[in-house]
Amino acid sequence: MLRTITDNLWVIDHPFKMMGIALGTRTTLIRLADGGLFMHSPGPMDAELIESVDEIGPVHAIVAPNDFHHLYIEENANAWPDAAVFIAPGLRDKRPDLADAEVLDETAPELWRNEIDQVWMRGAPKVNEIAFFHKSSRTLILADLAFNLIEPGPFLLRLFARINGASGRLASSRLMKMMYRDRQAARAGVEKILAWDFDRLTLCHGEIVESGAKASLAPTFDWLREI
Repeated sequence: MLRTITDNLWVIDHPFKMMGIALGTRTTLIRLADGGLFMHSPGPMDAELIESVDEIGPVHAIVAPNDFHHLYIEENANAWPDAAVFIAPGLRDKRPDLADAEVLDETAPELWRNEIDQVWMRGAPKVNEIAFFHKSSRTLILADLAFNLIEPGPFLLRLFARINGASGRLASSRLMKMMYRDRQAARAGVEKILAWDFDRLTLCHGEIVESGAKASLAPTFDWLREI
């Protein structure tokens, strides 16, 4: 179901299982000044969802924000064949079928450059997450850099969250921390993120933080200062 967050910002919460764990995932949609939609982390789409998205604008950009959130790229590209596909660095190695997609980096493409900033979180070559900041709504958009599993739900999800140190709070998972081998590079990315003037946080796993997100998120990256 398409859910309005604020002007020109929507989300879709999708059911999603990873190794049998009902983790869930989320697509974030931003309507750009030209009326087209920026789609972050596309998920499974049915006819009803496609119709709902079409009602708010044509999809102009389909974005795989890291090397994990790519499973539904083809499905969404087929639903919106006129949209440009953008993928995280390194994803072509996993998905050679996406050879024609534009690879993201530190510089935002012209399509959204004036409205959305981005940072390539270096230091984890198997993740390569690109974080985004929608200026007008003061919204930070993340995929896996943080989880916010306040009420994890089913037993396997509760166990997964507890083992990964991400249960009942906004946190970076232990698994994600392990994947960041170059912490100096990661710290540089986090410094750029925390320099943005965001108040809201949408993320792919867990509850949206509607306000005070910057103050809440900053301590989740304390692990980057550990030796």
